[in-house]
Amino acid sequence: MNLKNKVVVITGSTGGLGKALALELINEQAKVIINGRSAKKLEQTSKEIGAVACVGDVTKEKDMQKLANFAVKKFRELDIWINNAGIGIEHCEMEKIDSKQAHKVMEVNFFGTFFGSRSAMKHMKKQKNGTILNIISSRAIIPSPLSSVYSSSKWAVRGFTELLRADLKRDNVSVIAAYPSGMKTNFFGKAQPVDYKNYMEPSFVAKKIIQNLKEQKPKKELIIKKK
Repeated sequence: MNLKNKVVVITGSTGGLGKALALELINEQAKVIINGRSAKKLEQTSKEIGAVACVGDVTKEKDMQKLANFAVKKFRELDIWINNAGIGIEHCEMEKIDSKQAHKVMEVNFFGTFFGSRSAMKHMKKQKNGTILNIISSRAIIPSPLSSVYSSSKWAVRGFTELLRADLKRDNVSVIAAYPSGMKTNFFGKAQPVDYKNYMEPSFVAKKIIQNLKEQKPKKELIIKKK
């Protein structure tokens, strides 16, 4: 796919992988719309990288509908939607998990992807063209017992992605899943894993994802790990 002038929306893109993806796409001369809950962070990031900003919370479907409508109104189409926003909680045994935090993880990771996809596909089905890219995680393939909530949320996204792909095939809308392993981002907060120094840089992961998008036939399931 030639990414020049493609209209791309990226959720959770004021930092980490989302920002790295935005930078890569801007380098490809795509029209990038970044999204996040903080207007201040969005404004700063927008000025820094030259992207268009639209405030919104992925756990609110009306916000995702507004984001998709904003993209179409501004650029007249919506080519690529990247569900990138995600959160986790501190590793711990299952019986010690805070249920409210667990619920929030599911709201952001699963329902954020669900709401984003539904909002994007409405326009893409009309166009009979488009790509939805879900940033999942290697934990959706190899779960970790101490990250049961996060792993479960990503398994849910993996299942949803497969169903979405089957549902949208007849409308010429492509659905791609990316499964990166550990990255050096603020995702972990102060509770960094002991082998954090060996994790991948977001820019490395972003390049792999964009390289795949640029292929004539991108891989539907892209596993990304450090060599």
